[in-house]
Amino acid sequence: MRAKLALGCAGALALMAGGCSGAAAPDTEATAGPPAAGASVRPAPPEAPPSAAASEVESPLVEAADLAIEDETDTYEFQFAYPAAAAAIPELKSWFEARREAARRELATSSERDREEAEKSGYPFRPHSFGANWQVVTDLPDWLSLSSEFYTFTGGAHGMSGFNARVWNRKTGTLQRATDLFTSPEALSGALRKRFCKVLDDKRIERRGGPLDPEGTFSECIDPVRQTVLLGSSNGATFDRIGFQIAPYEAGPYAEGSYEITLPVDGAVMRALKPQYRASFSIPD
Repeated sequence: MRAKLALGCAGALALMAGGCSGAAAPDTEATAGPPAAGASVRPAPPEAPPSAAASEVESPLVEAADLAIEDETDTYEFQFAYPAAAAAIPELKSWFEARREAARRELATSSERDREEAEKSGYPFRPHSFGANWQVVTDLPDWLSLSSEFYTFTGGAHGMSGFNARVWNRKTGTLQRATDLFTSPEALSGALRKRFCKVLDDKRIERRGGPLDPEGTFSECIDPVRQTVLLGSSNGATFDRIGFQIAPYEAGPYAEGSYEITLPVDGAVMRALKPQYRASFSIPD
């Protein structure tokens, strides 16, 4: 295919042995399809340096390609995938299929409109593309944690990419964001911000090859909950890890690519949870 539609585990987070991660913040419904006007997306990042966490993750529980749809015409290329674990849940399958079809319709409409405009104006038309790959982060008795990477190109200088994440609550039959499980986004941010900032600075120093410039751009910390937040597990029973995917330009310049941070659940995180969700989390040994 002409565009970067083969989306996979873009630097897997060590959220779970057997899990796979899927950024842009704030997380929006638009990331399930071609971004709507005002949606927060970022240019497709360059290849990021290998993450130490990546070596800790094995193959995904379910290959996203099991439910991959690809469609290529003269005006667009479309790819959308979601895992069989999600398709096995009727409500979740409907959610994905509705977004898949909405994304394809929007892509077809926008690409045809731009092709007609290009012909009228006498300039070359470049086919549009959209790809989204949803995968399993972790599959627990009461929860299914999912993440995605998306890519879209509308004929400009470069494409745009971003991330998304959800958790399916098997008990209530609802699809939620990770932050919904906490008393507030601010409570979660306060519970782990110090640890998050320390890890982020360590990664910045490693990539930049020297100490951070206190007066320089991209030296201050960022709000962790304004990134894509993933919930993971190392024990297969409870969430005991929280991951963050950070798009280019959020924590560093474009050339640095995206950042990934995984933190173990601790007492402060447990206290920030809504009471009804505390039994679904644990502090790792």
